[in-house]
Order: sequence, then structure tokens, then C-alpha cells
Amino acid sequence: MTRDGATAPAFKGRREDGRLVTGQGRYTADWNLPGQLHAAFLRSDRAHAEIVSINTRPALDAPGVVAVLTGADTTRAGFKVAPPLVKFPGKGGVPLKVPHRDVLASGRVRFVGQEVAMVVAASAAAADDAVEAIELEYRDLPPVVDEEAALAPGAPQLHADIPGNLCFDFEYGDEARTAQAFAQAAHVTRLTLESNRMVGSPMEPKACLAAYDPATDAYDLYSSTQGLTLMLAGLTGVTGIPAEKIRVHAQDVGGAFGIRSDAYVEYCAAVLAAKTLGRPIKWVSSRAETFVSDYHGRAARLGGELALDREGRFLAIRFDWIVNSGAYLSQPGPLINTMTTTAHVSNAYRIPALYGRHRLALTNTTPTSAYRGAGRPNVSYLVERLVEKAARETGIDRVELRRRNLIPKEAFPYQTPVAAFVYDSGDPPGLLERALKHSQWSTFGARRAAASRRGRLRGIGCAIFIEPSGGGASPREQAAIRFDASGNARVYALAGPSGQGHETVFPEIVAEALGMDARKISLRASDPTGPRLAGEGTISSRSMISHGGAMVHAAREVIRRGLALAAAELKAQAEDVVFERGRYRVRGRRASIGVAELAAKHAGVSPHPLDAQGEIELKRTFPGGAHVAEVEIDPDTGVIRVERYVAVDDCGRVLNHVLLEGQIHGGIVQGLGQVLGEHCIYDRASGQLLTGSFMDYVMPRASVLREARLYDHSVPSPNNPLGAKGGGEAGTTGAVPAAANAVLDALSPLGIDRLDLPYTPARIWHAIADAKRRA
Repeated sequence: MTRDGATAPAFKGRREDGRLVTGQGRYTADWNLPGQLHAAFLRSDRAHAEIVSINTRPALDAPGVVAVLTGADTTRAGFKVAPPLVKFPGKGGVPLKVPHRDVLASGRVRFVGQEVAMVVAASAAAADDAVEAIELEYRDLPPVVDEEAALAPGAPQLHADIPGNLCFDFEYGDEARTAQAFAQAAHVTRLTLESNRMVGSPMEPKACLAAYDPATDAYDLYSSTQGLTLMLAGLTGVTGIPAEKIRVHAQDVGGAFGIRSDAYVEYCAAVLAAKTLGRPIKWVSSRAETFVSDYHGRAARLGGELALDREGRFLAIRFDWIVNSGAYLSQPGPLINTMTTTAHVSNAYRIPALYGRHRLALTNTTPTSAYRGAGRPNVSYLVERLVEKAARETGIDRVELRRRNLIPKEAFPYQTPVAAFVYDSGDPPGLLERALKHSQWSTFGARRAAASRRGRLRGIGCAIFIEPSGGGASPREQAAIRFDASGNARVYALAGPSGQGHETVFPEIVAEALGMDARKISLRASDPTGPRLAGEGTISSRSMISHGGAMVHAAREVIRRGLALAAAELKAQAEDVVFERGRYRVRGRRASIGVAELAAKHAGVSPHPLDAQGEIELKRTFPGGAHVAEVEIDPDTGVIRVERYVAVDDCGRVLNHVLLEGQIHGGIVQGLGQVLGEHCIYDRASGQLLTGSFMDYVMPRASVLREARLYDHSVPSPNNPLGAKGGGEAGTTGAVPAAANAVLDALSPLGIDRLDLPYTPARIWHAIADAKRRA
């Protein structure tokens, strides 16, 4: 990544890399406890059916089997449904309707892959074998897998207490003002898009190890997680176990992307079995299980309208979404498809009026949740496709149309049409101009002509975006600094790292604040044995803003506590001592002492006099970006190649350019995955998942992105002491619309102006063939 034309400083590597690349990482499956048993789950092979009978005796008689749990056991335990994050009412004041979900199905199954029984045995192989012995009789019911079909009159009903399968009807904005703006518009552009359902596919499959200690009536749960508090909220909500009685452990997490923030029902079943049997219970899912039981992402039908005046100024925007929530609700799912989107509906544009309505439908499919971007890519995809389509319909150049409507830098902080959200800082016009320059937009015509001579279709697409980051359900974020017996510092935070480089960058932040060597500082992320802290985990691109900001405040408290100690060492009055450039100094004298020296002098004292805690009020920031993708299509095969990609991002103050570049690069590839191939498909008649393995589900490979040039155009945020904004999801939020616009630009000479994602070779080839037949 470059900043104002300068290359980022040399990078010395991440602390984590040594153990991870040498196979010394410790993921969930690597944890083991003495006397542990192994679990396996019987899953429904029907999308919708009543359970007529279940006979577990053949499984109990199988070699090595210790127990079989069913829905009767989890019902008897009094397990409930974890409360969703949505606390606000919907249209007409009607609240979210939360369907009951049994930890193990009782009476009915509602999606392929739902957990029906849990076998516990002496070995994983024995448990897997015994699952096959369970005798189960179903009475099939008609399934519905499409969100719009689920809301249609006469559709199969999933839950008796949620008529019409509509669990939430959410609206926002000013409907009357928006309607008036549309009535006065010189031009209205309309568009409906499919945001394809996706599988999160972390490298590490879902797994857990649960143990119960009867002496303390406490539990230990080892699992991949995006943060201690996120997991605890789900576990306590389902099981009723007090949070202080559960210790959640995670050292290394092999990918998360939003779908590792919940306490899955398998974890709750393992906790119950651990207490019931008095032995630790270990379960590691197969890749096939992750396809059907890990929460899915996206899965929405996005309707939008954009109103313009005669000069091409945006007057209003209107959304009408139908979101596929699956058979049950994840905790974050309803939130990211409602309130999260309202924070940036106007994207990077001055749009005076807006109104949106989002309906959340229940279907016989795997529940959906946050997936990298958590609703933001849907907003940027729809808005940027509307802008692109409006440009073609009005004859206004697509870049010029954006220039006319972007929020100018001097307008920040910018009050959006939704009163609750104010963009903190930014420079959308500057982002656009740099993206145009670095992508060589003005000379694209020559590259398109050269491609045409080779029989290829070449296109270029641009996307501008502003997205929310940070915030959370907790009003504050806390971090603590503790000094050990050698005088080194341990930093405690509720982060849930899964590859971001937290062990490297967070000690760097504290080291900079304290003037210490970063090598003497270590991170303890979501440590169950550490101090009790308030806050949340690693979600919503919030770690640097929230955890990093809290660490700065904790470091400032260390400095404050050290003033009297430093004065005593320097034989001066405390009021004469100042802390500057990493050292305590006495005004008018050359003598000084550093925090590390003070810490060492008091090492072994408990509590250490420099131990401190800090907190930050949680405020959102609004990063932005301008991305340009350039693609080439082989019309004979439909194969798309991304030839060039430029991303100019405003992530606020950048603390570590290389780590940020890795985050943006990874996000871009995941966005390209959605555009070019990833698609979770259900058979409408049976409700069976047709893309349940990597044989059928297309994952992006390294070759999908041939060239990516990343540039930093940052405007620091005033909302946290670091001036940081989020960066973990920017790549995805920008890549989906930029790549989609590029593909449709390549196809535009054939008269193709609309095509649903993903743009697979088959879909592109058929679109070209159809266009040629019409010509």
C-alpha cells in the first residue's frame, strides 16, 4: 500500500507467523483433555418434516457408545433461544418475531443439516458409526426455500406462531418526503438484484471441546470465536448458565468472517453432555457439516430506485428488500439486514431523501448471519449499480454523474438522511480522483480496442462507498495492562483475532504510547483468566477503533500512575515531572526514566503499581473507498479474467500498512468470489443443498486476482484517540460493485445491461448467446 506516493515502511513480519507457518498453531481440534469422549451429530436429510419416531437403542448398543442425546434431553434441560441483537421495533411498532429453535430437533426439522441427535462415544470413529444406526421416521412436509415465495399467500408455514413466514418488517427514512421527491423527479432508475447466498467457509471447521467441573459448578469451552463476550452471550442465553460460570478458550482461530460470533447449538449440546456424563466432550465437524450447519451469508433480493433531476442530481433513493433469514434466526442476522444498512444507505452521495423497507422471511434453509461486510456490500452493490444504470439511461458519463453527487470533503462531519448516523470524516471526491488516476481510466479505450482485436470483451467498473465500522451493543470498550514479575506488560482485550495480526499490532500501539519496546509487551485476547472487561469482540471492522482505542486510554492511565513513582526515582516533586517522548522528565533537568525501567524496579509487587485499565466510549467511524476493476471476457467460453484492480481506501490513520493491505486484499478476493462464482443453491422442490461441497461450490483461488494496487487516502477519524477507521471489510464492500460494474461494462456492447450474480462462465456464455440471437 502506498501513501501519497511513498511506499510503506519495510515489514518485519508478524509475531504469530512463526508458530502458524511451522504447524505449531493451536486450533480448536488441537485441544484435548484427559478422559474426553467424542461426539457426532445425526442431521436431518429433509428440509421440512415431522419427526414421527426416533429409536436410539441400536446406536446405544454400538461398540464404544456412552450416550445418545435427543431433543427430549435438551428440552428437559430447559434450553431456550439466544436473544437476537435486534431490540428495536419494526413497521407499525411490531417487534421481531423470534422462532423457537431446539438445540436438538424436537417434533419437526426445518432445514437440511439440522441437528437431530448427538452420539457420544469413546472415539470419533465410533460416534460417527453409531450415528448411522439411529432409526428415524419422518413425515415429509412441503418446503419453501425462496424468500419471496415464502411470503406468498399459501406458502408452507415453518412456525405456527409466525404467520406468513414474516419474522420482521422493518422500515426507515421518510416515506412521504421520499415519495414527493420521486413524484418531482425528471428521471427514475429502477433495479432488482440478487445478492447470492454464500457459505462462509473458514479454513478451520466448526469444533468444540466442553468440560464441566462439579466442584466449582463451572464450565470450560474451547472453540473458535470472534470474542469472549460474543460467545458468552449466546451460551448463557441458550443454556441459562451464568456468564461467570463459563470460561471460553481460543488461541488460534482459522478464519471467522462473521460466522464465528455465535454459540452454535452443537456447543450447547456438548456443554449439556459434559455435565450429564461428567467427562469432557469433543466434537470436530466435517467439511460437509460446515456447508449445511455453519450460518450462511447474504441471501437477499435487493430492490432499489434512484430519483434524479434534469441536471443529474440525486433527489431520493428507495429500497425494498426481501431477506432470506433461513429456518431460524442467528443472533446478528436480523440486525445486519436492517439497522446496519440504514447507517449508510446514501453511500457516498448527497441524497436528501430516502426510505427503505426490509422484510425478513423464514425459509427451509440454513440460517443466515453476518458474513464479511455484514450487509454493507449489499448496500454498495445496489447503490452503485443504480448509479451506473442511471448514467447509461440519462446519457451522463458515469464518472461525471458520481462527481456531481459525491459528498465534498468540507461537508464532513456529514449528517445522513437517517438522523441517528453522522459520517465522521472523509473525502469521497479525493478517493475517486486518485482511483481514476491510478487505474489509468482515461486510457481504457485503447486497452478495450486491443482486447477486441484479440476477440475479447473488456470492461472497466468503478465503485465508491462509505460504510459504518465500530460501535456495538456495549456502550464502552475496556482494556487492561498488567505488568508481570519481570516487568514486561500484558495487554488484555476482548478481541477475537482470526488472522488479522492482533498479536503484532496491539503491542505496537501500547509500545508507542508508553515508549516501551514492543517485544516486552504481549497480547492476551479474550483471556478467560484475565480481568473482567466490558466490550465486544472482533466484528464490524472495530478492533483498531475499539480495542486499540481502549488500549491507548489504558496506557495513559499507566503513565498517570507512574508520575509519582517517577518523581520518587528522580527525587523531584510530582508536579515537576512530565511524560514526553516516551520518558518521564523533570522540568529543567536532564534526568529521565522510562516506563519499562519503572516497571522493572517494581517487578514482583502484586498488584503492580503501574497496572491500569482504560475504556473508550464506543462511537462509529465511517471508512470509505473508491475501487476500479478491469476485466476481460472470452465470449467463446464465458470465462472472466480480472486483469487489473485498483483500490484507494480511507481507513483513517493507518497503524500498520502491511497488515491493513492484507486485510483489504483478502476482502477484495472474497468480494470477487461472490461476483465470479460462489453461490449456495437449494433445490426448490426438495430443499436439498445442491452445492454442499467444493466440487460444486466455487471458491476463489489465488489466480482470481492477477494484479491489485492498493493506495491509502486517509482522513483520520475524530471519534477515537488513534484516528483509526475500520479496514477489515472495505475490500469486500468495494469489490462486489466494482467487479459487477466492470463485467456489465464489458457486456454492454452486446446490449446486456442486467445479469444476476454470480457471473459464472455458464451464465456469461448463455447471456452472450441470448444477446446474439436477439441481435
